[in-house]
Amino acid sequence: MKVFVTIQHPAHVHFFRNAIAELEDDGHDVHVFAREKEMAVELLQLYDIEHEVLAGTASGLSQLARVQATYEARLLHRAIQSKPDVIAAIGGVAAAHVAKVVGARSVIFYDTEHASLIQNLAFPFASVVYTPDCYRGSIGPKQVRYSGYHELAYLHPNRFEPDPTIVSDLGLDPDDTFVVLRLIEWGASHDVGQGGFGDVKDVVTQLEDAGAEVLITSERSLPPEIESRRATVEPHRMHDLLAFANLFVGEGATMAAESAVLGTPAIYVNTLTMGYTDELDERYGLLFNYQDEDRHKLALKKAISILEGDEDWDARRQQLLSDKIDTTDVVLRGIKGHSRQSNDQSQTPDMEA
Repeated sequence: MKVFVTIQHPAHVHFFRNAIAELEDDGHDVHVFAREKEMAVELLQLYDIEHEVLAGTASGLSQLARVQATYEARLLHRAIQSKPDVIAAIGGVAAAHVAKVVGARSVIFYDTEHASLIQNLAFPFASVVYTPDCYRGSIGPKQVRYSGYHELAYLHPNRFEPDPTIVSDLGLDPDDTFVVLRLIEWGASHDVGQGGFGDVKDVVTQLEDAGAEVLITSERSLPPEIESRRATVEPHRMHDLLAFANLFVGEGATMAAESAVLGTPAIYVNTLTMGYTDELDERYGLLFNYQDEDRHKLALKKAISILEGDEDWDARRQQLLSDKIDTTDVVLRGIKGHSRQSNDQSQTPDMEA
C-alpha cells in the first residue's frame, strides 16, 4: 500500500513512529507529512523518519486557521500526485478531507472529547475513527473502540525500555527524590477559557519544602525566581525522565497519562478532563484529576502526600498493562484495513464498533 501519515504535534510522532517502521519493514510505501509544532519536526529528525514539512507554526487561533488551510491544500496537492491508499492521522481534519477528495481511506485516531471543532470538521468525512474504549463520546458506526491509550503505542513494554542514565545526565543521584513539573501555554483551540495552577512559584516552593528536586518543562516563560529549575532534556529522552521520576505534576494531559502508564504517579491540574484521565484516576489510581476552583491547593496536598508515602505504583501499572493492549497493533490493523477482531480470548482484547 501507499500510506500517508500526517503529523501536527510532537505526540503524533511518538504515536505513529513504531507503526511507520513496521509498515516500511513490510514493504509498504509510507510518506510522512508534518507541520511545525513545538518539537514535532525535531523528533522526526531524531528518529530518522523521512518527512516533508507542509506548513509552519501558528501564534493565535486566527493564524492557526491560515496555517491549517495551507497544510491541507499542500497535502491535497501531494495526494493528487501520489494517489495514497490510506491517510492516517490523530484528529485528522486535513487527512479526512483530502482522503475524501482523492478516494483514499482515512484512518483517524482520537481520544479528546472536548475538542469539538476537530470532531465536527474531521469525523463526518473519516472512513473510520479509532478511540480508546474509555472515550466518552459516541461517533456512530464508523467508531472502533479498543482497550488501550494513545500513550501505549510507544510506552507499552513491548515498545519502550527506559534508560536510567537520564538521571545522572541531569546531575541527579539515583537516590534523589525528584518531580517533573509540566506547564502548558494554553494556546490550543480547546484550551480557551481553561486553566491549571494559580501561583507557579508556590508549586515549586511546596514541592521543594517536601524534599523534592523540581525539574520544570514549560511551553511558557517562567518567573525569574524559578527559571533555574527548567530542565534541558532532549525531546526523545523525556519519557526516560518520566519513568524514573518520583512524581509528575502538571497541566498537560498527555504527559500526565505518559507518566501514569510508566508507573509514575501523576497529578493532573486542568479544568478539562478526558475519558482516559478519568479512567487512569478512577480505575487504576495512577493519575489524580484536579479541575475545580480549589484545584491548586488540593493538587499540592495530594502531591505532598505521595512524596511522603510509600505506595506500590508498579503493582497498579501491572494491572493496567494486564487490561490494555499495545496500541501500535491497533494502528497497524487500522491502516491495513482490519477494523474488527475476534472475541477469541486467545487474542488481544477485542475492539468493538
